Formats: sequence, C-alpha cells, structure tokens
Amino acid sequence: MVTIALGGDTMLGRMVGRELAHRPPASVWDPELLEVFAEADLAIVNLECCISERGEPWPAPDKPFFFRAPPAAVDVLVAAGVRAVWLANNHALDYGVPALLDTFRHLEAAGIAWSGAGADLAEARHGPVVSAGGKRVGLVGFADHPADFAATATRPGIAWVSPGGPADGAPPAWLVEEIGRLRAASDHVVVGPHWGPNMRDRPLPHHRPLARALIAAGASIVAGHSAHLVQPIGTMGTTPVCYDLGDLLDDYAVDPVLRNDLGVLALFRPAERLEFVPLRLEYTRTRLAKGDDHARVVERLQRASREEGVELRLEHGRLALDLTPGGGSPLP
Repeated sequence: MVTIALGGDTMLGRMVGRELAHRPPASVWDPELLEVFAEADLAIVNLECCISERGEPWPAPDKPFFFRAPPAAVDVLVAAGVRAVWLANNHALDYGVPALLDTFRHLEAAGIAWSGAGADLAEARHGPVVSAGGKRVGLVGFADHPADFAATATRPGIAWVSPGGPADGAPPAWLVEEIGRLRAASDHVVVGPHWGPNMRDRPLPHHRPLARALIAAGASIVAGHSAHLVQPIGTMGTTPVCYDLGDLLDDYAVDPVLRNDLGVLALFRPAERLEFVPLRLEYTRTRLAKGDDHARVVERLQRASREEGVELRLEHGRLALDLTPGGGSPLP
C-alpha cells in the first residue's frame, strides 16, 4: 500500500530564502518531522512561491505580497522527500513569466513533478503521473484566484477556474476530463485545489458540492489549500476531503486568535487510512506540535470535522480516520 504525505502552503521565499544563505536546507524541518516525511513513499505540497533569481513583481496594484525563493530552496523540498508540488496558486507568477519558467527548470532538475501550471493552457491543465510505492499516482492542481495568472493558449500561467462556478459547484468540463484521464492512467488521483480566501477556518458553501463532483470524477482524495488555516475533514463514502491543510512552512505573521502557525501533515493510504500529524510553524522552521499547541490542533480539527459528519480518533498523538468500507461518512 502506497503512503502519500500531503502538505499545505509551503513558502520558501522572503526570510526563509534568506536563511538558506547560511543554513543547510534540511534545517528548516525539525528532525522529528523529517522522520514523519520518511514514512511516505511520495510527498506532495503546495509550493507557494516561484524559484528564481529573475523577474519583476507582477504589476497588480492591489497585490500586497510577492514570494520568490532562491534556487537553493529546491533542496528544502528534496530534504523532505517532496517529489511533486502544486503550482496553481496566487504566487506562482509573483515575479512574472521568466520566474515561473525558472521554477519549472529547477523542479525538473531536482526530479520534482508539478501540476497546475505550464508553458501554455494545455500544459497547465495536464497533470503528471508519479510512480511511488509500486503504484502510479496522478496529480491534478487548479486555483480559483487570481484570474490574471491564468495560462492561455500562448502564455504560461496556472490552471484557473472561476471562483464561484455554477450554483451547484460543478467543475468545468476540462477538469472532469483530466481527472478521468488520470484515473484511467494511474492507481490513485490526488486533486489539490487552491481555493477560497485567506484566514477562514471553514470551507465556502460551494466547496462541498465541488468536492463531491471531483470525487465523482475519479479523485482518490481532495487536498485543498489557500486559507492558511486547517479546515475540517469531510468524506464521500471512503474518499476523504481535506478542505484546507493549512500552512507547512513560511515566515508569516501569526494571528494570536486564529493561530495560523498551527498546521498538519497528512499521511494518506488510499482506501485504508488517513492520519494527521499536528505541526507548529516557527519562524522559518517547522516542527511537530507539542503540549498546548498539539491539544489545540487536535481539538480544532476534531470539532470542525464532527460538523462535517466525520469523527477523527486520537491515536498515538495523531488524528486518524478509517477509510475502509463503513469507515467514512457522506458529505453533507
């Protein structure tokens, strides 16, 4: 059985990038966390920055943050065993097309696949298949913001979908077709939407029917990101929905109430088990959550998931969900 580690927003620019000038790449991960990563055959995260030394800030007058990581940042991903990333997000083009193309080049050189961005529209929508643990894992990525980052037939960019969509949350036809294509070509399909606004601890109403449609199309799991906060877990039968995995690594300011410095690393064993390891994000470094931090992650995720009809058990410091037949609950 393949084990897939799933992480949320991973920002390697700004102060994280500066730290890499005098710290080994692996030092941003606590050794205990690296041991958890090592349990997985494949790790996938949302790369919330470009990797480049080129480009100019994207010319959007209302854009407040621009994240660009140095080439050495790719070794941070390698140190954690990350072999695939989602690039469909609101920071992929922070420094324009040249920096995005550099990102592709650095990832390819490190043997890291990516989904949700490409040199043109067709490539941005086309997901890779990664072999791991004797299985083939298809990867789909898309974002509902910003529209001006969208790839076109002639311009590099991200796989963009309308943030509202139809009232029933139906995904666009291309997305359904792409999930179906990957389902036919692989054993499991991991879908990673970058959806919704920041600092929201519950999914938007249309995310539930959209998640249901993605699963109906063939997704083995929906692993969302964007909010910077861990959101509840839902299920459709035995297929899980992580509405938002929260942050994995960054230098962000911490809201003392919402506590965006508390996250999770998910360990997914398709059709068997889903585990969540509580994390504490320190300034440019991430470790396992302990004490009150651990208790807060557990309480928050259990309570929120219970509202979605899912009961997470605390076992050996991790939250666990049985995905065998009879172990899941329907999405509301």
